[in-house]
Amino acid sequence: MAAAFNIKTNRTFTLIRKRAWLITLLVAIGGLWYPKLGLLVIPIILSLTGLAFFRGRQWCGNFCPHGSLYDYLALPLSLNKKIPSFFKSKGVLGLVLAWFGYSMTNKLLKTLPTLGTESFLDKLGFVFVTTYLMVLIVGGFLSIFIAPRTWCQFCPMGTLQMLSYKLGKLLGVAKVTDQKITIAAKEKCHNCGKCSRVCPMQLAPYQEFSGKNQFDNEKCIKCSTCVVNCPAKILSLNTEEKAAQLIQITDIDGYDKRVKISAVLTKITKLKEDVTEYTFDFKTPPRVDYKAGQFILVKVQDNPRMSRAYSISSYNKDGRSLSVTVKTMTDGYGTGLIAGFKVGDKVELDGPMGKELVVDKSVKKVLLVAGGIGITPFRSIVTELLNSPNKIEEIKLIYGVNKQQEFIFDEDFKKMEYEHKTFEFIKVVAADDTWEGKKGFVTNVIQEMDLDDYKVYICGPKPMIGPAMKVLNQRNVNEENIFVESA
Repeated sequence: MAAAFNIKTNRTFTLIRKRAWLITLLVAIGGLWYPKLGLLVIPIILSLTGLAFFRGRQWCGNFCPHGSLYDYLALPLSLNKKIPSFFKSKGVLGLVLAWFGYSMTNKLLKTLPTLGTESFLDKLGFVFVTTYLMVLIVGGFLSIFIAPRTWCQFCPMGTLQMLSYKLGKLLGVAKVTDQKITIAAKEKCHNCGKCSRVCPMQLAPYQEFSGKNQFDNEKCIKCSTCVVNCPAKILSLNTEEKAAQLIQITDIDGYDKRVKISAVLTKITKLKEDVTEYTFDFKTPPRVDYKAGQFILVKVQDNPRMSRAYSISSYNKDGRSLSVTVKTMTDGYGTGLIAGFKVGDKVELDGPMGKELVVDKSVKKVLLVAGGIGITPFRSIVTELLNSPNKIEEIKLIYGVNKQQEFIFDEDFKKMEYEHKTFEFIKVVAADDTWEGKKGFVTNVIQEMDLDDYKVYICGPKPMIGPAMKVLNQRNVNEENIFVESA
């Protein structure tokens, strides 16, 4: 089964977002027995409307009790499908707002005759109780069988917030106070679509950033789910003024020569059952100057346009081609699409990108640390270093895997070690009783090493990177000499 486009991920980063759903149940259920609980809705309406004047739909993504219920309770059970465009249409939005306005007005008018009596507050509260209960039932149903935030597409309170927000922008207030999803530098965007795949509102920030590097879509609920999940870590929630500052201070070295490349897939090599190398020849431009340690974006689909970032695993001899090595993931959306590529296919590439793993060739000693598929950039890195006129005195590569059959490029590294005395290839296996070499983790090998004068370059899964960094810090390796990229 192909992986789904929309991803279920944590959306509740604060106590309020995790527990605000209790208010929904308190009002919608508890209010049936104690109607005055419905009066809690009045300050909620005032709060969300007031906040929206300054910051748009920030209430929806951070404080809304129903939103908390959808994101915390419904999401694990939800089919999490694409929300039909019907629910996003202005017609549905207008009809629901008009119906709610009529219904609420009619109910409130019926309570007015009881004004001044003991039953007035109960009757007034019950108006909001029944409304909250209806939203709980309808919104809950839609959240399970379509997507958690389906109701939010046409929620009257959401519409009210957008109207308040428009007024705030018209008067110039929101321009100063509003916080929007901000990209530090468009040059660093992977075009991977992750921000869209995790977005509760199913928006597409990566396709809509303005000239000021901000996402201006008024339906954005400012929940920061995209910020937390961005692989490039270049998103934030900031004001327009701060966005302008980020543009000025963000370093784009390693990304400034990024170009669109038309290429042809000329070779597919199966390295392991789940690891495949793809080689592309450039057509336009015919040559691209890329460095060992950089990565490239491979376009995997057109609608929506999406790419996947892969380390360049080939050595740049003439700049006319490159290879990437892909590990197929059982639930991988991008790798599933790439698996359908065939020799002769025209493929769009974008890059080169990155500088973290571009090794400083002026140093004397280099330690390379790889975990799993994180080995892919190091084949080109070691090849380039050994062919560089600036001879480095010592190059050590530690390569850790769980099972010995997971090693790739093994013969390549052995050959380079045999031909060059300056290069040492160290393999370590974590969980394989049949392995006769070093056992354990890359951290065990690092602990045994003399790390004086070394610059360290690490690439691997996050569970490896954290412990490796900790050991290096314990060994007093200066953070300025450690460079990391997650695989």
